[in-house]
Amino acid sequence: MREQKFKISFNSPVILGFSVICFAALILGMITSGRTNTMFFSVYRSSLLNPLTYIRFVGHIFGHAGWEHFLGNIMLILVVGPLLEEKYGSSNLLFVILATALVTGLANFALFPRVQLLGASGVVFALILLSSFTGIREDGIPLTFILVAALYIGQQVYQGIFVNDNVSNLAHILGGLVGAGLGYVLNKKKMSRY
Repeated sequence: MREQKFKISFNSPVILGFSVICFAALILGMITSGRTNTMFFSVYRSSLLNPLTYIRFVGHIFGHAGWEHFLGNIMLILVVGPLLEEKYGSSNLLFVILATALVTGLANFALFPRVQLLGASGVVFALILLSSFTGIREDGIPLTFILVAALYIGQQVYQGIFVNDNVSNLAHILGGLVGAGLGYVLNKKKMSRY
């Protein structure tokens, strides 16, 4: 009888790579007392002549304000992300993440000139709503999607109106909309291949 060797598999390159970049950005932010977050890993109104402005449109998803912020986002991404990467493929999941970053970054830049946005919570919401689309069929929209969308987006609308905290509810809502929209498109493409 052969002895089985235990080995760790690198199962989700996009999600693992994303998590490592977020961890590195967090450590850099701590070492530099937040200067790297301001320079690269948050988006805010700045001159369009500054090349770093364009990096920040996407780079803000890697920055986090501290351990609690980082862990809250990364734990959900590590739970949901690998399943989605397996279902949709690495390049499609990377596209969802980058599209979410760009949409939330541009919205914050345009609508909130005095607000510095950082963190992966828009990506978390995109992945949550994307995951609720995994059961879509040609003849309808899954009830789970409707429930998840109503609960998550409804909660964000409520909190945006009635709760005064340091959370970007718009980034959550836009992330969810990007995840839902791309989930619909990705699943429609898969269904048309069969």
